[in-house]
Amino acid sequence: MKKRSKRFKELQKSSVTGKKIETKEILNLIKKGSNTKFDESVDVSMRINLKQTKGGDLSLRTVVKLPNGSGKKSKVAVLCESDKIDEAKKSGAEVVGSDDLIEKIASGKLDFTKLICTPAMMSKIGKHGKILGPKGLMPNPKLGTVSNDITKAVNDIKNGLVEIKNDKDGNLASTIGRKSYSTDKLLENYNFLIETIKKEKPDTIKGEFIKNIFISSTMGISYKAGAK
Repeated sequence: MKKRSKRFKELQKSSVTGKKIETKEILNLIKKGSNTKFDESVDVSMRINLKQTKGGDLSLRTVVKLPNGSGKKSKVAVLCESDKIDEAKKSGAEVVGSDDLIEKIASGKLDFTKLICTPAMMSKIGKHGKILGPKGLMPNPKLGTVSNDITKAVNDIKNGLVEIKNDKDGNLASTIGRKSYSTDKLLENYNFLIETIKKEKPDTIKGEFIKNIFISSTMGISYKAGAK
């Protein structure tokens, strides 16, 4: 049996069970229980209904720009034409390059967490999909990572744009902020995330799209929440 730490056992004692808890109260409990020395993330995990009435399973993959940001820091790389390198450097990207960056990627040197690519460079990066794909780094227009507006793309990623996608069982997860955020900011991010996912429900899905929702912090216990 997995052993629980003394800190975790104390959190369990202070948890609320046997009654429905409003989302705002859950967030207050999570903030109160986040007693580690680092700024824990506040995370939402849920299961969606994948089964479509007309056959096949739904695959949801989109981006959400949280109104108060996610608090997650990304190291952004920009792959662009040589004449756009200065613009990319001024945008705040940590890694910038053209053919030289492609060579680094080809050798497996992926010292970044997000890759933005201009449309003109997509033909060159496409053959390295086997390297970038498994890491979730392959640029995609739908995810805001293929763009000629380099400054906007970098700013979006650094200021709250988060990617969400489900696994084969319909589970998906997203960070909605940090324990240092106010409860109101966390609640606003939570509501925005849930409403965005609800809007992704296709007409071929019958009944509730979101089956269940849980909120927790990095090192804390999980609370079941409602879909509003």
